[in-house]
Amino acid sequence: MRVIDFFEKTALAHPERLAFVGGELSYTYGQMRDLSNRIAVAMQVAGLDLEAVDRVAVYSPNDTRAFACILAAFRAGGAWVPINAKNALDANIDFMNLTECRWLFYHSSFSEVIDRIRAEVPSLQHFVCIDRDDGPTPSLEAFIAPSGDALPRSVPHDPHRMAAILGSGGTTGRSKGIMWDNLVWEIMIAEACISMRTEDHPVHLCVAPMTHAAGVLTFMLMPQGPTNVIMEKVDPLEIMQNIEKHRITHLFLPPTALYAMLTHPRVREFDYSSLTHFLIAASPVSPDKLAEAVEVFGPCMCQCYGQAEAPMLITYLDQREIVTATSDPTLWHRLKSCGKAGTLSLVGIMDDDGHLLPDGERGEIVLQGDLVSPCYWKNPEGTAEVRTFGWHHTGDVAYRDQDGFYYIVDRKKDMIITGGFNVFSAEVENAINGHPAVENCAVVGAPHPKWGEAVTAVVVLRPGRHATEKEIIDFTKEKIGSVKAPKEVQFWSELPRSPVGKVLKNAIRQQFWDGAERAVN
Repeated sequence: MRVIDFFEKTALAHPERLAFVGGELSYTYGQMRDLSNRIAVAMQVAGLDLEAVDRVAVYSPNDTRAFACILAAFRAGGAWVPINAKNALDANIDFMNLTECRWLFYHSSFSEVIDRIRAEVPSLQHFVCIDRDDGPTPSLEAFIAPSGDALPRSVPHDPHRMAAILGSGGTTGRSKGIMWDNLVWEIMIAEACISMRTEDHPVHLCVAPMTHAAGVLTFMLMPQGPTNVIMEKVDPLEIMQNIEKHRITHLFLPPTALYAMLTHPRVREFDYSSLTHFLIAASPVSPDKLAEAVEVFGPCMCQCYGQAEAPMLITYLDQREIVTATSDPTLWHRLKSCGKAGTLSLVGIMDDDGHLLPDGERGEIVLQGDLVSPCYWKNPEGTAEVRTFGWHHTGDVAYRDQDGFYYIVDRKKDMIITGGFNVFSAEVENAINGHPAVENCAVVGAPHPKWGEAVTAVVVLRPGRHATEKEIIDFTKEKIGSVKAPKEVQFWSELPRSPVGKVLKNAIRQQFWDGAERAVN
């Protein structure tokens, strides 16, 4: 099935149910069906190329009308290209050029940069402003005015037809275009139905950028007929208020946003009893803070692991396992896990020579199955590089225990080699994050004349809390030993982050390696 088919089935079964609510706008499933139909008709009349699968960029903060445009792109036969509202303009222009976008639906908050985009992205032929007329660019309302009650031409039900191209992030270079076909979407949605099912229809709070996991989760829940409450930005207090106000059941946040909520002075004032799935993903979460979250938000915490090349649900750690681990000291270690392999993928641990490793041994997470993206867009060399030995290589170092739980210890490139020992920064970060005064931290290798690289921690303290460098080092030594404990601790007011909230480890590491002939010792 195509993404639009999942939406269509829900819209026909529950046309009166609220589909999207945000600000002053709300749409039932029936209204969103009609709106996306009219946009799709207008796109096809304007010349959308069904055979070439036109790339359709949507450049907007979280907005109900932006979701209508995404649905219309699927319905019309185009491929959605998410453009992150928080990215640098140069990066967005580069990605639209890479993916050769022909359509751009944009929010008027980006009006000032549209002339530059027109000039620098020659493939773009069609511009629509989703919330108002914008000079020569028609508003969404004006664009669809001629559509009437016509229906768009049907699109073939081809499982391998391109449906989206997502960016790889680009924190270590130019972002790659990751192609998702209908089959990737179908497997991801099916995994969500298996892992994240609820008795009643979900009420999903979309607060992290819709261009990434929060927006994707909207479509993953579609067979269950979710009501999607749209927030424009991450605001801890507003999130907590909206959970209570709208009786939210499903919510995705990265660990950094969870930590900000836990440190908010009003975190224990609200009713969170409606939550069934508070999903944490995008980077490893501190076990101590995950346990604290269970205490605050209830038995709703869950965690998944994925990447744009194999989205969202490579592994899943469910609520029951997390609650059990918080109450049983012999299972506490499972809070460090990202869960068990998904039902619809083969997952393993592999060494550098292509051998699958037994339980307990560290190697790279690899997987096979239709959750894996078919390819990088127009980059066969990049595709081949991550598909050696017949498996997709994630670049993440982990081990699997005898019960089938996976534990990520680091990215391959984040390994610190100190005095001949390999130290995985994620393990050190998990230990430091367990300190009661620490809000968040990042661990990198800094140059050292004796050890080659010294384990170095950059720490952000909780508001109103205090800790010394010696305190942090001694605390970490007690947790994981002296070899892995930091040799230096710096206290920063904040950590540099990407537009989706991921800590930019390269930017932190660069500050320690500036002036060196090379970035390794």
